[in-house]
Amino acid sequence: MAVSKKNQGLLNLVKRVHGVVENVDIEKHRQSQDQIGALFGQNRAILIRELDISGMYGEWLCVNRAHMKKYVLLYCHGGGYSTGSSLYGRTLTTRLASSTSMDVLSFDYRLAPEHPYPAAIEDALKAWDHLMMFGYGARDVILVGDSAGGNLALALCHQLKKAGRLLPRGIVLLSPWTDMTSSGKSHRTKEGADPVLSAAYLAEAIENYLGKDCDDAMLQDPTVSPIFGDFEGFPPTYIQVGDQEILLSDSELLYKKMRQSGVNVTLDVFKDMWHVFQMSPFKTAAEAMDKNAEFIFSICR
Repeated sequence: MAVSKKNQGLLNLVKRVHGVVENVDIEKHRQSQDQIGALFGQNRAILIRELDISGMYGEWLCVNRAHMKKYVLLYCHGGGYSTGSSLYGRTLTTRLASSTSMDVLSFDYRLAPEHPYPAAIEDALKAWDHLMMFGYGARDVILVGDSAGGNLALALCHQLKKAGRLLPRGIVLLSPWTDMTSSGKSHRTKEGADPVLSAAYLAEAIENYLGKDCDDAMLQDPTVSPIFGDFEGFPPTYIQVGDQEILLSDSELLYKKMRQSGVNVTLDVFKDMWHVFQMSPFKTAAEAMDKNAEFIFSICR
């Protein structure tokens, strides 16, 4: 479907802004993202408390008013497993805390290429175990992840299931990266249309995370490409994706496979939207965040 002239202008603007953030030097890229988080993640109504999770940085985000403390959102940030942080993630976590009136725990898992697979999953499990020791039960936790963070949230669930442990109450995924084999058709049809991601970016991220010599077997491991896992028994899941992004098929295929496994799953495809558009300060992003809150409320009744 063709993009309107107005929305094409918006997509072009996003591409220019994203180009400012991206940098060939990975450390500068990380710093640029943190600057974006510091600028657009500010919210005076949210209290942020730093914590140490067995040597890993974490932070609690809580609304500065009376609110529900029974449930908690465990947030996994995106960034292709090579960039991103809790600070960058505040563009989303502050909105999640505000829209749900629930506490959010964000954490800085180790990044590739310095810390390749499975470091991020080990750290996600560390954050999960911290919540369990903190007094929460699995059914009190809603997992949330964007992009590679969506991959991580699903990988964590596969890991918990394999270990015979209880799974979270629900999962919320924003433009999740679910298939590192890039088998979906949008990896080809949306190349060039997506203002944020490209095939070259994904290939570099995969090499950073898995190494140059990763084979098909590794790419199809459920903790690498969650789409290839067994979803029987997975909790209710809500997926949001833009129709102009290269990872559109990753969400569509995940939705189809979860449905086939009997999971209570919902997929919302947003017209003319790009990868993790929910970070942007405009109406459609706010509406999408409200829908996330509605889903979370529906499973916490």
